[in-house]
Amino acid sequence: MHRLISTADAAARRLLPPALADHPRRRFATLSIASAALLAGAWGIFAAQKAVAADPPPAPRPALTVTTVLPQTAPLPVSFAANGSIAAWQEAIIGSEANGLRLTDVKVNVGDTVQAGQVLATFAADTVRAELAQSRASVLEAEATAADAAANAQRARTLEKSGALSAAQIAQYQTTEQTAKARVEAARAAYNAQQVRLGYASVRAPDSGVISSRSATVGAVVGAGTELFRMVRKGRLEWRAEVTSAELGRVRPGTPARIVAASGAQLDGRVRMVAPTVDPQTRNGLVYVDLPATSRNGIPAKAGMFARGDFLLGTSDALTVPQQAVVVREAFSYVFTVGDDGRVAQRKVQTGRRVGDRLEITEGLPAGTPVVVQGAGFLNDRDLVKVANPSSVPNPAPAPAAPAPAATK
Repeated sequence: MHRLISTADAAARRLLPPALADHPRRRFATLSIASAALLAGAWGIFAAQKAVAADPPPAPRPALTVTTVLPQTAPLPVSFAANGSIAAWQEAIIGSEANGLRLTDVKVNVGDTVQAGQVLATFAADTVRAELAQSRASVLEAEATAADAAANAQRARTLEKSGALSAAQIAQYQTTEQTAKARVEAARAAYNAQQVRLGYASVRAPDSGVISSRSATVGAVVGAGTELFRMVRKGRLEWRAEVTSAELGRVRPGTPARIVAASGAQLDGRVRMVAPTVDPQTRNGLVYVDLPATSRNGIPAKAGMFARGDFLLGTSDALTVPQQAVVVREAFSYVFTVGDDGRVAQRKVQTGRRVGDRLEITEGLPAGTPVVVQGAGFLNDRDLVKVANPSSVPNPAPAPAAPAPAATK
């Protein structure tokens, strides 16, 4: 203000005549010039503010460029999960039927695949062969005695009418003949028993399968009934799944199942049988699922492994969106929809099944509402966005559902 008065006073000195330079009118002129300058400055500021207020504000810029797709209805598999163990379908115990024989050779080991009737081990059979020869001699002796008794009985029958022999003597000859025939049969039975015992010297597989354990040792003298091998019959395995009482009624024989073993082996099986009872302690029932001998990726599943799997009950229609469109924040799932004003709205949804890159929306999203896909993870509620060619963005088709029988709900 002081500078403005000084400037106005200098201007008054130049404008007034010299005779009036020191007159009081100079002071009045100075104040008039200063007032005019102040009014001009205030008017300029007012005009500038009015011009600024008259200009429209610049349009807000979109925070992000996004793409949208429409939710799609697609058939998804209906399934439920279970846990259990892999076990042998049937395990055969192969033991010794010979008694007191020495084991001379073991021809198979654990993991070998054998066929029905294949020799697995052999015993020393010298004693059995000697006893077999003795039985054979007893048969020949009995046959000779029986032949002599038959000849005597025949002669007695020819003399029966002549009266040379009494009836008692003739009956005695006939009895001796019958006794000799019985001794022949007994000798032959003993001979057959020795032949069977000789067959026991070779241990044979009762069925085809895989040897799972071996306790046979060369040189051991074992008794009858001693376990020598164990075998998984037919090489067949099964998954014994523990299913809750609530889910047990949904499973039927023939229902397909997909199993993943602890080793990573993936197998496709089929329900063979559902247990008729439920464990009163756990309230779970066993479901027996037949498995192939080897897995899809070549890694065999082993008996005793833990495995988890899913029972495939069928398919049902579901509203699906790309998995990229669902944003998880604070343990809740959200999708973003774009309004007519270009601002996004955050919607809380409930998710369900997943197949490939598609995720089922069970609640919170009306059908036919476009959702943001690309860029959804960077958005917040009410953000302004630009939709990039929504009509040209294809709605990806869902992954095909695995074939399954009709769904049971």
